[in-house]
Amino acid sequence: MYRRVSIRLRKHFVSVLILCAGLVLSVSTTVKAADPSAGKTLFQQNCASCHNVHKRVTGPALKGVQERWPSGELLHQWIRNSAAVLATGNEYATNLYNEYNKQAMPAFPSFTDEDIDNILAYIAQESTKEQGGAQAGTGAAAGGAAQDSGDNSLLFGIITLVLAIVALILMQINSNLNKLAADKEGVATPEPVPFYRNKAYIALGIVVLFIVGGYFTINGAIGLGRQKGYMPEQPIHYSHKVHVGMNQINCLYCHAGAEKSKHAMIPSENICMNCHKAISEYTGPDLFTAEGKKINGTAEIQKLYDYVGWDPQQQQYTKPGRPIEWTRIHTLPDHVYFNHSQHVVAGKQQCQTCHGPIQDMDEVHQFAELSMGWCINCHRTTKVQFAENKYYSIFEKFHQEVKDGKIDSVTVEMVGGTECQKCHY
Repeated sequence: MYRRVSIRLRKHFVSVLILCAGLVLSVSTTVKAADPSAGKTLFQQNCASCHNVHKRVTGPALKGVQERWPSGELLHQWIRNSAAVLATGNEYATNLYNEYNKQAMPAFPSFTDEDIDNILAYIAQESTKEQGGAQAGTGAAAGGAAQDSGDNSLLFGIITLVLAIVALILMQINSNLNKLAADKEGVATPEPVPFYRNKAYIALGIVVLFIVGGYFTINGAIGLGRQKGYMPEQPIHYSHKVHVGMNQINCLYCHAGAEKSKHAMIPSENICMNCHKAISEYTGPDLFTAEGKKINGTAEIQKLYDYVGWDPQQQQYTKPGRPIEWTRIHTLPDHVYFNHSQHVVAGKQQCQTCHGPIQDMDEVHQFAELSMGWCINCHRTTKVQFAENKYYSIFEKFHQEVKDGKIDSVTVEMVGGTECQKCHY
């Protein structure tokens, strides 16, 4: 009888493991099918220059985009190659194209269905938030610092731990039943060794600890020097959301070096005073730090006056100025060459590609990893703008291949963007 129970239990044990493995695979597949975190990266790199979730920019506001299109399949085709959809004469696509002054959307042939689903998941996630990313109840507008829901490492860790505990319990029950069955049949069996003294279990535990420890050690070593999410407190609370988002001040007005030199340039105080000689009070929406502390905008303007020695009552400089000691946020290693003008002028990149939704940040934080892998992946997927771009006129071979239809686009990698000497000469 005990032998039959033991055999039956083994079958149940295998069934439980298969069921749990199926659960893990099911959860993993569901998460992989729509990852807002991955979609956010793709959106910022490829879509943010023309689209906003909540408001119309060059293209339409994307909130509710999946409900507006006749089918999900057609929407996928449109995102991947809008010209091909227009060529079919689809009524909805044609009307949309005409509504936006027949401005063609760039093709993204490298996008997989998974990439597009991730982008749509990010759009759906952002659609549930208030415009501008403000958090209701706290007033804090640190939308860029909010955590994404795409990381499910904790969930997988808990499931793995539960599976391990279940497997250990079932193995112990199976061992005890085997011993009872053997004793019943008069077969002498040695006393089972407790699991904490079992050499096989001890060896397995050491291997698991070695693998887990190695994983976290390697990840920690890889992350050394990276400052994603870094948000230092600055001497003056300067809000890009107010200046760039609300007042629509062009980034190049303050960071004039971005299209002329290697460095974007920290704006000098006289650039600030071009406006703040006349603007001495802040009358916009309430400002908050990332911690939720309310900021007096007028007092921050007064800090600027103290630095430059300006008297707003007399409307003149009454004392010597001193430099504002801004804390640098975005820093690359000394052995890395990065040129802003090359990316802005030749590459036609928007500031948001690397700096994220800067127009929504009350306090600037580092949006991207700015690691070697991050840069290389960007170069592998970013399309070079050949049309009306004299910088790439020397690449006659690619121009001819595009004209002949052999290729539909050229990536940065194809023009040498992943060669070591480009950044480490």
